[in-house]
Amino acid sequence: MSQGNSRMIRFAVTALVLCSPAICNFNGASPRPAGQIGQGRASRSDHSKQIAGADQRTADLTKEYLESVLFTREEVKDWLEGRMNLYIPERYDGQMGWAHVAGRHQHGIDKSIATYTYDPSGARHMVAYRDKTCRINTYGNSFTHCDQVSDGETWQEILASHLCEPVRNFGVSGYSVYQMYLRMKREEMKTPARYIVMNIYSDDHRRSLFGWASIGMPDPSHQRKLQRRPTAPFVKVNPSTGEFLEYENPCPRPDALYNLTDLNWAYENFKDDFVLKIVLAREMAKQGTPEKSYAEIMKLAQEHGIGTQIDNVEVLNKTLDSLLMRAALFASMRIVEKVEEYAKTHGKKVLYVLSYVQRDTAKALKEGRRFDQEFIDFLQRKRLPYVDLLEAHKADFAQFNIGIEEYLKRYYMGHYKPLGNMFTAFSLKGQLVDMLEPKPTSYDELVKVTDGPAGTPKK
Repeated sequence: MSQGNSRMIRFAVTALVLCSPAICNFNGASPRPAGQIGQGRASRSDHSKQIAGADQRTADLTKEYLESVLFTREEVKDWLEGRMNLYIPERYDGQMGWAHVAGRHQHGIDKSIATYTYDPSGARHMVAYRDKTCRINTYGNSFTHCDQVSDGETWQEILASHLCEPVRNFGVSGYSVYQMYLRMKREEMKTPARYIVMNIYSDDHRRSLFGWASIGMPDPSHQRKLQRRPTAPFVKVNPSTGEFLEYENPCPRPDALYNLTDLNWAYENFKDDFVLKIVLAREMAKQGTPEKSYAEIMKLAQEHGIGTQIDNVEVLNKTLDSLLMRAALFASMRIVEKVEEYAKTHGKKVLYVLSYVQRDTAKALKEGRRFDQEFIDFLQRKRLPYVDLLEAHKADFAQFNIGIEEYLKRYYMGHYKPLGNMFTAFSLKGQLVDMLEPKPTSYDELVKVTDGPAGTPKK
């Protein structure tokens, strides 16, 4: 039996035994006659013991779950030596959590091999016009890094070829909005650019709340092992109170990464984690004991300004979704405000691009719904320039007489195909060109146009 499977079995057994009526019922007792005061004291004492017992069992359950996400020492060594070959090779980064390593993977279009190489700056290798000065830096996650395509097929390279000037790619797979903000501050000190493109993807909002992405991925042998990444800088927020707290990577040094193999360390650092409470509630529901988390999640919801009475699993799941999304979007809004503050201080201009996982695009095309309207309203209220690829896809889809699934296959293969990256490039180039001063060669009216051999003026 694998280590991951044995851990999950122990977790399942613990979850199933923790829901006796005495433990799960936290309703207040009925008023007692005066003659029963002594009995009331005894009852309160018993109730206190029940609560204490429940707290201990919750602690035990938390430890059981955290044990299932611990790294092995071999995993830590692979991260430190840059041999963690997940989806694309990655290595440990003390500040950001992780970064890419050059490699080749057969996961491109038509089963082709995608090649990933990087310049000394840490950006993905620039191909087009790399001999020219670069004034555009881009930040984001895998939809900025452009997973599943080779260096010359990214939307940055397509855009560079059109603008006749280089576009630098600082995207890193799995990054949150907060990580891309921090990387922007780090890289702009070393490789600055006047213009910044921040590409915010569907899951990036939630990722800002994760101090350790592996909390949501308990089984090391799971096919989505790519989610088992080290700890990262994160934020704690409360939309109800306006709280916004920034935290550095909990494992900021190579030797500290071995803490991820230590259950006691993991428990002390994550036992009160907002995301862990939500993950544990979902796990209890999977194990058939959702009622165990009702009281805890109602309390958490109240603290975050959500009044609800949870008495069934459907209400539980809706509350969990609402808690996570409200916190995530609130975090992104505060982070964007920090980006704007940084840009103003350093004389930079920022264009925001909103990109989406295939299921979100499908839902928008089919139902006209989106999960991030609050964030869109925020960008509009702040009058910040942005490109909404969801709306771009809706306008594009209207030009076709095909089904949604067939349409999406044109652009997606998990991440964007080369055609999807072209779609991104030409969806954002209009607003980007409007920002650029002086205008790029492709849009500079003062540049002489030639129709003959190179250098021959047009007659």
